[in-house]
Amino acid sequence: MKLSKKILLVIVGPTAVGKTALCVDLAKHLQTDIISADSRQFYRELSIGTAKPSAEEQGGVKHHFIDSHSVEEYFSPGDFERESTKLLNTLFKKKDIVIATGGSGLYIKALMEGLDEMPEADLVLRENLNARLKTDGLWSLFSELKTLDPDYAAKVDSKNPQRVIRALEVCLSTGKPYSEFRLATKPERPFQVIKICLERPREELYARIDQRMDQMLAEGLMAEAKVFEDKQHLYALKTLGYKEIYGFLRGEYDEAEMIRLLKRNNRHYAKKQMTWFRNQDEFSYLHPSNAFVEILKRLEA
Repeated sequence: MKLSKKILLVIVGPTAVGKTALCVDLAKHLQTDIISADSRQFYRELSIGTAKPSAEEQGGVKHHFIDSHSVEEYFSPGDFERESTKLLNTLFKKKDIVIATGGSGLYIKALMEGLDEMPEADLVLRENLNARLKTDGLWSLFSELKTLDPDYAAKVDSKNPQRVIRALEVCLSTGKPYSEFRLATKPERPFQVIKICLERPREELYARIDQRMDQMLAEGLMAEAKVFEDKQHLYALKTLGYKEIYGFLRGEYDEAEMIRLLKRNNRHYAKKQMTWFRNQDEFSYLHPSNAFVEILKRLEA
């Protein structure tokens, strides 16, 4: 298949929907590579709680950005954009189509269309803001953000501490509203993007999430989390599948409640993922059972 313009085939969807199996099948058929845009599978030390595909599940297909970084590093969407677009330029010299997949919306967006140019993170200030989050609460930080940048405060999810802290960090470190940095013209990509979102009926997806969580626990999720118990303050460990276990280890609830929270929070996360993707434009929605054939039709059209 020789195309006039290179294609980035983007396949997204909520956790446990079945992205990996489909992408591996497509990559084998198209003889191409996969770029992983899952913000937790970057970390080489974490496998079970991130649902990282095993070597067997990867099926001999080259997966980029899996096991690429340490939990000690913060690999931001901006970092991912720079590294992944550089990689794409190399891959497109030999391949007409490259697959990108994941459930981390902002990382996918960074690859597809770029992000606004933001100031470098002020890690000392961020630590101070995180400390204030613990002592004063999120509402205190959000109130300050409303004063410094009322435009962004009106748009941001006020219950999302990462976004509130990042915006406040930029305001305080630059003396300018965070919203000013969001107005830059994004770069034009030298490739066509085909956007596919996988979906399943809610009951079907939730059953798969519960089953996956049972499997993770059986495979040793608790032991994996314990290894990094003294690093739970790191960004990579402040995520689903680990934070619920650390609450249990601190004695905040019993094991049965921990399991309930693991399943519930992952179901809630899947719902948030689908809401995010639906708020983006131009995604085509497919059930994994017929996605392979439908995607090939679109590529050949």
